[in-house]
Amino acid sequence: MERILVSSCLLGAPVRYDGRAKTSGSAILARWRREGRVLSFCPELAGGLAVPRPAAERRGLQVITIDGQDVTPAFRLGASLALAAAQKEEIRFAVLKENSPSCGSNTIADGTFTGTKIPDVGVTTELLRSHGIRVFNENQLETVDAMLTE
Repeated sequence: MERILVSSCLLGAPVRYDGRAKTSGSAILARWRREGRVLSFCPELAGGLAVPRPAAERRGLQVITIDGQDVTPAFRLGASLALAAAQKEEIRFAVLKENSPSCGSNTIADGTFTGTKIPDVGVTTELLRSHGIRVFNENQLETVDAMLTE
């Protein structure tokens, strides 16, 4: 059975910077979990960041916290570990949290901490895609589900 890498926060894990989850109520995601398809992963935790932690946003190739700390190495490590986990399981698809500096697949915050979104991708999404893994967000579950049956 083909597995899918899924952001832990979408599965109810309180791993976000603010100590909360962004639990998805999707029936598709619930079915994938029952089927054993889901590989839960949080690149930020895997990279060594704590919960809670200061908010961070991507600025070009760097990820900077709201208080000015460069956390790029932790984000890059988490992305590398996500890739390793996906490759070990021969994963072709990932569903990651939109707008995240790690996981955004279409939009991320612009680095000004004003809530402004820009078209760009997170560090983990960028690495996964560069290795042929197709990354989607929590609003594209039907698309991924259809691809699994192809």
